[in-house]
Amino acid sequence: MTRDEALSLVREYVKNESLVRHMLSVEAVMRFYAEKFGEDVERWGLIGLLHDFDWEIHPTLEQHPQDGAPILRERGVPEDIIQDILSHADHMNMPRDTLVRKAIAACDEITGLITAVALVRPSRSLYDLEPASVKKKWKDKAFAAGTSRPEMEHAAQEFGVELWEHVGNVIQAMRKIAPELGLEGNLQKP
Repeated sequence: MTRDEALSLVREYVKNESLVRHMLSVEAVMRFYAEKFGEDVERWGLIGLLHDFDWEIHPTLEQHPQDGAPILRERGVPEDIIQDILSHADHMNMPRDTLVRKAIAACDEITGLITAVALVRPSRSLYDLEPASVKKKWKDKAFAAGTSRPEMEHAAQEFGVELWEHVGNVIQAMRKIAPELGLEGNLQKP
C-alpha cells in the first residue's frame, strides 16, 4: 500500500479533522525515528498513519483496533504491518518485541499532549515550542487530563529514548508538517 492509498483510506473512514491530524502527527514522528534508526521510512510511516483509521467506526476497546484489521486486510495491507498496528493498543496484550512496535507505542499518545501544549501557547505554534514548555504542562495533571503521563514515560523508556529527548524529537518531527497540523499559529516557518 502506498502512502497516498493509506491517506485515502484514512480520509474514507475518518471525518474528524483532529483525528486525521493526530494520525499525520504519529506518521511524521514514526518517519523521523525510522530515518534516525536506519529503518524502512515508508513502512514505519504507514503504521503511524493507519494506526487509528478505524477509531470513528470502532470507538471502544472492544472494537479498536482489532475490528479494523479485516478492513486493512481487504485493502491489501501486509499482515506484518497490521500486526504492528494492533500492537499499539495496550489491551491487545501483544508483545512489543520489535523496535517499530516500541516506536508506535512511544509516538502515539505523546503527539496529542504536544498538540495540546502548542494550542494553549500565545503563538499557537510548534515553531517556538520547546520541551521545557511541555515539561511545565506535564506537571499540571489537570492539563490534558485524558493523557496518561505514566504510560508515556513507560513507552519512551521501553523505546530506549530518554523522555525529554523524545519530547524534543516529537516536536521536531511535527514541526516539519506544522501547516498540515494547523500548528503554524501566528508564526512564520523558520
